[in-house]
Amino acid sequence: MAILERIKTPPGTDRRSVLLRSPLFQAMTEDELDATLKFAVERHWTKNASIFQKGDDGSSLMAVLKGRVKISAVSSEGKEVTLNVIAPGNIFGEIALLDGNPRSADATALDDAVLLVVDRRHFLPFVRANGDLYLRLLAVLCERLRRTSMALEDLALFDLPARLARLILKMAEDYGRPAAGGVRIDMKMSQRDISTLVASTRESVNKQLQLWRRSGVLELDAGYIVLRRSADLRALVA
Repeated sequence: MAILERIKTPPGTDRRSVLLRSPLFQAMTEDELDATLKFAVERHWTKNASIFQKGDDGSSLMAVLKGRVKISAVSSEGKEVTLNVIAPGNIFGEIALLDGNPRSADATALDDAVLLVVDRRHFLPFVRANGDLYLRLLAVLCERLRRTSMALEDLALFDLPARLARLILKMAEDYGRPAAGGVRIDMKMSQRDISTLVASTRESVNKQLQLWRRSGVLELDAGYIVLRRSADLRALVA
């Protein structure tokens, strides 16, 4: 069960820096950002807790301050499909914030997570008073749509090595940092999570990762990936 509580952190410190990593809030003036922070609330979910489920009332946008959140759905055959993994500094729930319709997927805390919750009942009047915010939110939604289209394209056009290569390159772009001889992806994901993102089995993903490890394309370090030869992966999706 999720544990909801206010986190006692000074307002406008960590919360401000995290919001400013999102394209939606980067374009805000300081006054607009201060106004948003005044009605935003920090909440905590324990590891593996359900944040919301498909069909729940949609009434808020959430920004991840700490931990990771998995967005998933269950197919008609009962198979779970991971749609996205939201890392710190990213937001989700934008559609529900705008239309108020039920949630379209499940959200689960992969770690102990601290989320900044922006409620629809406070946000919409604020947006109405600052009309160009609609355009900024639209840009975020368009990016989400592009990612969804890219995922569908991967399933239709590419085999597993290409799909997996594309995912690893995207993770390196979003979460990579320089490391000796390559790029370390600072986002720990299980092979099960990766397999659902590329619509394959954990065994097949492990086999391909081990093949790349033996050939020196990447290293596997306690759940983290260190990419050594990104050109090899780019060749698969060119």
